[in-house]
Amino acid sequence: MSKAETTEEWTTTIDSARGWYAPDLRGLWAYRDLVLLFVRRDFVAVYKQSLLGPLWFVLQPLMTTLVFTVVFGNIASIPTDGLTPFLFYFGGVVCWQYFAANVIRTSDTFGANAAIFGKVYFPRLVTPASVVISNLVQFGIQFSVLACVLAWFIARGTQVGPTVGVLLLPLLLAQIAAFALGMGLAVSALTTRYRDLSHLIGFGMQLWMYATPIVYPVSQVPAHWQWLVYLNPMAAMVQNFRHMLLGAALAPGHATAYSAVATMAVLALGLALFSRVERTFMDTI
Repeated sequence: MSKAETTEEWTTTIDSARGWYAPDLRGLWAYRDLVLLFVRRDFVAVYKQSLLGPLWFVLQPLMTTLVFTVVFGNIASIPTDGLTPFLFYFGGVVCWQYFAANVIRTSDTFGANAAIFGKVYFPRLVTPASVVISNLVQFGIQFSVLACVLAWFIARGTQVGPTVGVLLLPLLLAQIAAFALGMGLAVSALTTRYRDLSHLIGFGMQLWMYATPIVYPVSQVPAHWQWLVYLNPMAAMVQNFRHMLLGAALAPGHATAYSAVATMAVLALGLALFSRVERTFMDTI
């Protein structure tokens, strides 16, 4: 074999994709081992030197739920559609925190990984994908605690429990992850041009939580204003999550359908913006 043939055989050219919508999904699958490596890094590094370690996964939603139970359940006396207030708030908090954690962490993809992006090539979607999966591990721990608390209430005779819809819980989690990923990718792309957006994301997520039926049921909103609540795609997801686990009212069919369509649209937009920005990101920092 000649020298020219050998050079041609072992040379790989890495170039940016062309067109607006060009997410490197094939590359993401090819680098799946790196995704799992980042998942392990995220899970271990965050709590490796903390006092309580993974127990923070449990304490955070429990403390938030206790505060909501005292403030909104006991002091404000907001009805919870016949559900035990602690379970009502706990279910909403666990669902919301998975969504919020994904949005906040993926929105800082370019800023948090600028150093590694500038040194080695790999599909940039690897990092936000690993965030979604590592947060799923956190959700699994919190969900296990929620299941134990639910079992305790059922054993005490409380009229609450999962419905047959719980079989569709994996699909609902996939929808929440997809919606959060799309939002995070879009924000991460915009922050490369408008850096101050990174300071607003935490505050914005807090406002979004109160616009979502986490501390109140949709039934407490006047009927002629409920359509406004369901413009928020997370409203139907949270309500359906409570229905699957606690037997709460199911979100209307049109709200669930709208939420699914909005999820696909946001994910497509986020992937398009992200793939567009990742080509020139290192030239702008």
